[in-house]
Amino acid sequence: METRSLLLLLFAITSLFISAIGGQLYLGRWKLLKRSIGISAMHMQLLPNDKMIMFDRTDFGPSNLSLPEGKCISESHNTDCFCHSVEFDSINGNIRPLTILTDTWCSSGALSENGVLVQSGGYRLGERVVRSFNPCADCDWVEDANGLITPRWYASNQVLPDGKKFIVVGGRYQFNYEFIPKTSSSDQTLYQLPFLKETRYSPLIPNNLYPFLHLSADGNLFVFANDRAILLDYVNNKVVKNYPVMPGGISRNYPSTGSSALLPLILHGNFSIIPNVEVFICGGTLPDANQKADAGEFIAASKSCGRLVINTANPFWEMEEMPMNRVMGDMIMLPTGDVLIINGAAKGTAGWNSAREPVLSPVLYRPNTPKNSNTSRFEIMSPSTIPRLYHSTAHLLSDGRVLVGGSNPYRNYNFTALYPTEISLEAFYPPYLGSNTSRPSITAIVPGVNLGYKQKFSMWFQLKEEESLGNIYVTMVAPSFTTHSLAMNQRLLVLAMDDNGVQNVAAGNNYVVHINTPATPTLAPAGYYQLFVVHEGVPSKATWVHIK
Repeated sequence: METRSLLLLLFAITSLFISAIGGQLYLGRWKLLKRSIGISAMHMQLLPNDKMIMFDRTDFGPSNLSLPEGKCISESHNTDCFCHSVEFDSINGNIRPLTILTDTWCSSGALSENGVLVQSGGYRLGERVVRSFNPCADCDWVEDANGLITPRWYASNQVLPDGKKFIVVGGRYQFNYEFIPKTSSSDQTLYQLPFLKETRYSPLIPNNLYPFLHLSADGNLFVFANDRAILLDYVNNKVVKNYPVMPGGISRNYPSTGSSALLPLILHGNFSIIPNVEVFICGGTLPDANQKADAGEFIAASKSCGRLVINTANPFWEMEEMPMNRVMGDMIMLPTGDVLIINGAAKGTAGWNSAREPVLSPVLYRPNTPKNSNTSRFEIMSPSTIPRLYHSTAHLLSDGRVLVGGSNPYRNYNFTALYPTEISLEAFYPPYLGSNTSRPSITAIVPGVNLGYKQKFSMWFQLKEEESLGNIYVTMVAPSFTTHSLAMNQRLLVLAMDDNGVQNVAAGNNYVVHINTPATPTLAPAGYYQLFVVHEGVPSKATWVHIK
């Protein structure tokens, strides 16, 4: 308990420190990276080679990029010779066109233990497809037309502890779940989940699509849909806990789209101590807002947020409010453990031309700031100039920036509408990337970047010579699959350091810290993670590590 309290205080102090540089508040900045990547970035996944895979849908019509080598895609209703997926190199900015043969509209995905992107579902000929993308120089999409038992459109994916298996939950008219890839007889079973039917607002306005999924520390799955949640033992197809309804009468899932994140898991040096697992949910709107938007009435989105510690005996919602109304916001975990809420609109819902008043300013949320009348956990950041509405995305990069793309609230590419289709990419630089801040740099991981559970390893890092040591902590971030305001599989762990703390080595500004890896794969599913060292609220660039 003492270790956790100290870390909470440390986070609160350092995150407040870094937003005030030289006595003046610094609110981050924006930079346009690409005016056109050829497609609208509806889905994003960062790979361990720092390449971002992005795609929209194959029936959007002509994009601004042709398929490589004169290829064309043939579906029953059209032929499309245009690219709808690209690989973006986040280091040099290069774009490589990729080929998807089946429709990925409103699909889901996850990164496997070996670094392969496994992506599932979509629309029409894509609704039962499982696709994979291997991170290599000339790789392209590989598709299994019969990878799913049932159609999956607006479903959610969660990587399971071994990193090799994924659970796919829900989808339009699907009140069930299944496992991919199909490697055993149990994977051929469709498991019913009545909770998904119970939480549907109506057949046309479900308000429970793209359910929020978070893997708890005991290996069970937290499933949130509309305004309530369960803890699911997916192995035995049994609901083991029902959580209180989230207060306020607000729907949080598609099309009343809010967003969700798992707050930092703060690990202890004693492997037997289980950390609090706390879910954070913000935004959304009234249940009938989508129906009203279709009739031309765009009602205000919600400001409300709630936090729920899901592994306590008597969980309850702690409610608070954002500084502004927001629907379709993305929640991105920053390396510091803070949450960036970005993109979206102040009125309306997700759906075709169903939102108004783009919210251009991100909000930084500091989860460990004490909640009282004199202090807000929220801070409004510098605004973008580009509206990012339905079908927009955001993703943390290894250098600490947040990549932002997409936005297309129309059935096809439309560059002359009120909120035109966006094929640009921009980056938001959080306050810790201010011009007056200096960053620590990781110089070595000993014995290496391939880690095991319950293992000790050493991180060597460097500070500028004139800096004092200050507050140091180490975080490990699982890259997410982001789409429709949902960062699937996003996870941040604060690793436990040895009691000896940080030691000065060699000369001057070189340091080493000894760290414990997570105890179990239910805390950190096997796979690739971005490892950061944070000094006085400023993170290093990430070093990719692998755990299994």
